[in-house]
Amino acid sequence: MNKVSALIFGCNGYTHEIVKNIKHKYENIIVFKHKDESRNLELERSNVEIFDFTESWSFLKDIYDLDNSISFCVLEDDAENIFLTISLRSTFEELNIIALSKNKESATKLTMAGANKVIPMVQTTASIISDILDKPIVTDVLHSILYEKSDLKIAEIEITNESFFNGKYPSDIEWSKKYGVIIVSIIHEDLSSEFIYSSKAKHHAIKDGDIFVVIGYEADIKEFKRFIGRN
Repeated sequence: MNKVSALIFGCNGYTHEIVKNIKHKYENIIVFKHKDESRNLELERSNVEIFDFTESWSFLKDIYDLDNSISFCVLEDDAENIFLTISLRSTFEELNIIALSKNKESATKLTMAGANKVIPMVQTTASIISDILDKPIVTDVLHSILYEKSDLKIAEIEITNESFFNGKYPSDIEWSKKYGVIIVSIIHEDLSSEFIYSSKAKHHAIKDGDIFVVIGYEADIKEFKRFIGRN
């Protein structure tokens, strides 16, 4: 019997977090490492296969139940990630493909290439997935984004109108009630990041240059951007 599995293409820090956080759902997780990727010691204890772009992916259907499996395209090179997505989609019409993108342009291309869902590869993506697992409401939202047909999005929004918050701290605001979005993390100007309910974030007044990592419906995200700044 073919196996229901999670197939992860790319071997890096994002891969490590995905493996760690989906193992409760998929007992069979396979990491496909491109032959030119550097070694990742954290993943070498996982089930890792080597691939290159000359592969014919058709052999996968003889091993895995691809209609009910999920795949992640997480190569760090945008062009390679897009090419990989095209290759998988052209071979497997029903495969659920989740792809990570670095910017809007690559997100658009990945969608056109056949990805079912595209998630921004923001600086904090890996730590966000790790940190929010113990927050049930956010976990449900993330599950919906990854595994279900959902209009929910993840976005980065830079604050350029700090006066809108009038010196408030992130924990002072009921985000979903007031704006219809969930703020997951804050990226500071030095690119350090904090989970929204960490002690440091609770004592950090919102200011211009901060970047919010937001989960919400597209219309709500657009309206929120209009209030606070730009993406």
